[in-house]
Amino acid sequence: MGRDDLDQKKRTMINEIFYYFVIITLHLMRFYGLQLLMLLVAGRSAIGQTMAPALQDSVHVEMATGGVEARKAGFEQYFKDNPGPVRISPPEHPYLYAYNVNPGPLLASAIMIGYGAATFHIRPLHDLDLATKQEIRGEHSQFKTTIDNYLQYSPILGVYALNALGIHGEHNFKDRTIILGMASLIVCGTVTEVKNLTHRERPDGSAANSFPSGHTATAFMSAEFMRMEYKNVSPWYGVGAYMAATATGVLRMYNNRHWLSDVVAGAGVGILSSQAAFWLYPKIRKRFTGGNTIIMPTYDVGTKSAGISLVCIR
Repeated sequence: MGRDDLDQKKRTMINEIFYYFVIITLHLMRFYGLQLLMLLVAGRSAIGQTMAPALQDSVHVEMATGGVEARKAGFEQYFKDNPGPVRISPPEHPYLYAYNVNPGPLLASAIMIGYGAATFHIRPLHDLDLATKQEIRGEHSQFKTTIDNYLQYSPILGVYALNALGIHGEHNFKDRTIILGMASLIVCGTVTEVKNLTHRERPDGSAANSFPSGHTATAFMSAEFMRMEYKNVSPWYGVGAYMAATATGVLRMYNNRHWLSDVVAGAGVGILSSQAAFWLYPKIRKRFTGGNTIIMPTYDVGTKSAGISLVCIR
């Protein structure tokens, strides 16, 4: 296959990405356009009064084991505190799930991913990548650090450290570990596939796998994971996590390993991966409830990739 064929294949793939981004954005506007319009016209308070359930994050509460009446009483109190669409699990499975989707992270992710994809088509955005690199390297040409290799995981370590100190989040150890594993698999799979499709050269010319930034995607997946776990404890945990994630992305550019658009798109992929894991897990748990669930690590020698498997014994 000649270079012209590869370039044509890349252009076709980018066109498809941009097309789906537009479709997703239109659907978000269709479902949440009224809320966004109200926000512009009447301010956030109007939305909070009339559409609060639609703007809450997804919530999962595991209730104490007990009789149906005990769980019913717990549900009634929870519903008073958290209005919105709620489903009570069957009596034999003492769990309560509330599914409320916050469009904010989804819309932000779509915009960031779309921005990254648009740089393949829109010349001014591509020029911004070049200008950003020139400005950073012009002032910090000798800058080099490896801290970004570790900083990307700091929010994850923070979640487990806080739990060890007795500051508990939304889920127990097993549940949050499964959610984290799901988010990690989603982000790694997405980043790897897109890198293989786009073949964008890194700013330092070391490889053709620049888009999107895997470090940044992992960092923002970790940050959103911490925010979701501790949003009902304090918003400052999420703020700190996002500061660490942002620092990771900036360091990737200062290390001359990624373009600006790589970092922006990676952030969107990371946030979306955590959101997907938190949304999917209650559905998967419902399917596996009724047996013993075992978490097993897996490793594929052929692809040199690691992961986790859920095994249900009934």
